[in-house]
Formats: sequence, C-alpha cells, structure tokens
Amino acid sequence: MANAYKILGQSSPAAVTNTNLITVGALKSQVISTIIVANTNSTFVTVRIYARIAGAAAATSNAIVYDSIVAGNSSINMTLGITLATTDIITIYASATNVVFTAFGSEIS
Repeated sequence: MANAYKILGQSSPAAVTNTNLITVGALKSQVISTIIVANTNSTFVTVRIYARIAGAAAATSNAIVYDSIVAGNSSINMTLGITLATTDIITIYASATNVVFTAFGSEIS
C-alpha cells in the first residue's frame, strides 16, 4: 500500500449549494488531516461540511460542521483525522460565493 500526502480536494462552491469536495475512488481510502475554510468576503458566511458514508444523502445526521460562522476576510482551520473508505464523500456548503474549502491529507492505494 502506498501513501500519497496531498491536497485531497479544493473548491469554492456556488452559494447555498451542496458541492462534493472529495469522493474517494475505487480501491482507495483517505485520511483527512486538515480542512481549511477561507472566507474571502468582507461579511460573515455560514458553512456546512458533511461526511457521507458510501454516498448517503447530506443530512444533519452526518454533518461534522453545521451552520458555523466564518467571519469576513478570515479562515477557520480544523484538524480532524477523518478516515474515509471507497465511495465515501465529503460535501461542503456555504451561504455565499467566494468561500474556499481545502482538504489536506493522505490517500492510501
């Protein structure tokens, strides 16, 4: 098994739209060490992050961040250690545009 340390996903989703940040590919697993959410707006935004087992629907039951506020022109950094298996998905949401989500970690294949 090989480990690749890398940016696992990066996205600036459309406002009020669930968007997949990471979908684990076939015969792989991933460990997310850190997610950074950067709000490049001058006003606050609310964000959500869901960890979806095998592509389950995004819901409050699989939220790891739900309607958390990120101040204008600032970021939040989360050190997590989330483990993902094949077909697991991380989905993101922001209340406005110009919010960037970046996930760092390792991919095992």
